[in-house]
Parts: sequence; structure tokens; C-alpha cells
Amino acid sequence: MKVVGFTFVRNAVKYDYPVKEAIRSILPLCDEVIVSVGNSEDDTELLIRSIGSPKIRIVYSTWDDSLREGGRVLAVETDKAFDHVPADADWAFYIQADEVVHEEDHPRIKAAMEQHLQDKRVEGLLFDYVHFYGSYNYIGDSRTWYQHEIRVIRNNKQIRSYRDAQGFRKHDQKLNVKPLDARIYHYGWVKDPYHQARKLDNSFQLYNGDNSKAMAARASRELFDYNRIDSLAPFTGRHPQVMEDRIAKKNWDFEFDTSRKNFKKLKKRVLYWIEKKTGKRLFDYRNYRII
Repeated sequence: MKVVGFTFVRNAVKYDYPVKEAIRSILPLCDEVIVSVGNSEDDTELLIRSIGSPKIRIVYSTWDDSLREGGRVLAVETDKAFDHVPADADWAFYIQADEVVHEEDHPRIKAAMEQHLQDKRVEGLLFDYVHFYGSYNYIGDSRTWYQHEIRVIRNNKQIRSYRDAQGFRKHDQKLNVKPLDARIYHYGWVKDPYHQARKLDNSFQLYNGDNSKAMAARASRELFDYNRIDSLAPFTGRHPQVMEDRIAKKNWDFEFDTSRKNFKKLKKRVLYWIEKKTGKRLFDYRNYRII
């Protein structure tokens, strides 16, 4: 069984992406990891090279910044990176620049890839998500955050990244997937308030750059206000080992009263209450088919 990881990144230093940690978290599971480095304004390539692994193969990409509607450029860059995965790979392990796999889950991920290797009906493996917000001590626990997504796919180039690169489809059809007991730790909403504000400015441009009305209406902030969130829960587990150095260097404070709920609509408050009582998320959007 051959497994090749792939990811894309641009301006990782400028926007403080934990891409080193992301790549290192999947290296033990991969025979090779493709890193597509976009045209950056910083030392993103040097950051990737500092990992120092012979498994890493850097490729280069120039982003088409005109593809801004709905974040389409992110899917295009995902597909570019995936297309560099060699034909002899069985599985392709996708990781985004702010996602980390926990080492405790490595055995289960490898076992699932081996178990479903010959079952061609299985086009992907579905991961659970843990979304951190504001600091490394809080996680999002409302419907604001998606619960699951595909991160291991069959090495079939008919599979393409979907919309803004959150998931995948084949011929615009949902993939057939198997869920596995493994987590993706998402750290995209954990960085100092200055860098978070800059990152969100950039993300807004990626999604709305050609919408002059939307761009004009948005006011850029010097510091991001993490208190503007509907609901958080305390994180009581252990972070992946690759995150330890980054967590130790945390240089901002954020405290949140997790008993406080800020749902603006009654419907969201009711659905949240039902989910906490039953463990089921009603009317959840699924960009996959579980088989």
C-alpha cells in the first residue's frame, strides 16, 4: 500500500499558518508528501524546507486570483496539488495548512486504509473534526462548525475538490466513504488577534474580491475580536505532539465563559439544545455518502 500526502499553501509566514505542524502530523503515514507552494510574499518555501524530511516534494504554483467567487481558487489549488500525486499511489492524504492529525490516531488511520484498500466502492475516509477557537483551550460546539469531512481519498484523478476545497466529489457526485475513529484538529481560528485579523482580510478577498459592494462594506480591524462567537466548550483532551512548541509560544490571552450562549436566532438555539440532549445534529449538510 502506497500513501501520498498532498497540500497547498501560500504566505504561510505572513498569516501564521501551522503548516509545518500539519505536514509533520501526516508524514509518518505517508511515503511521500506533495507540498504545492504558491507565489508568496514571504519565506513560505524556506518554512517548508525547514521540516527537513526527504519525504517532502515541493512543487510550485501561481494562483489565479481572479477565481474569487466562493473561494474557488482554493479548490483549484487543491486539485493542482492532487494532480502531482503519482499514479502508483493507492491513497492520497489531504491536509490543509491549518489542520493537524493526532498521533494517537495514526494506527486507526493506517488500519482503515489497509482494510478498505481492495474495496473499490470506498472512495474516501471520513474524519471527525475538532475546531479550536480563540485559544488552545476552547472548541466550537455549535452548528457553526462542520463535524466531519473527507481527508483520505482514492488516488483517482476523476475525484476533484469541491467548491472552496472543504470536500471532494467525482463527476459532481458525492463520494462513497467509510467513517473512521480519527480526528482532524483544526487550528485556523487560533492565532494572535493581529494575525487573525490579517488572515480574515485575506480570506474575505479570496471569497469576495470581485464583489466591490461587499469589499466596500467590510471594515478591516486591527485586532480580531474573539468574543463574537455563539458557543464554545472547554477542551479537555491533549493536543498533538507536533503542536507543543507552537502552543508553548502562545503570546495572547483569551478567556470565555462557556456557559454563555449567543444565538441570534431561536431556531439555532433549539437545534443546539436538541443536539446536546440527543447527540444528534438535525438537518446536517453532508457532502458525502456513508456506505
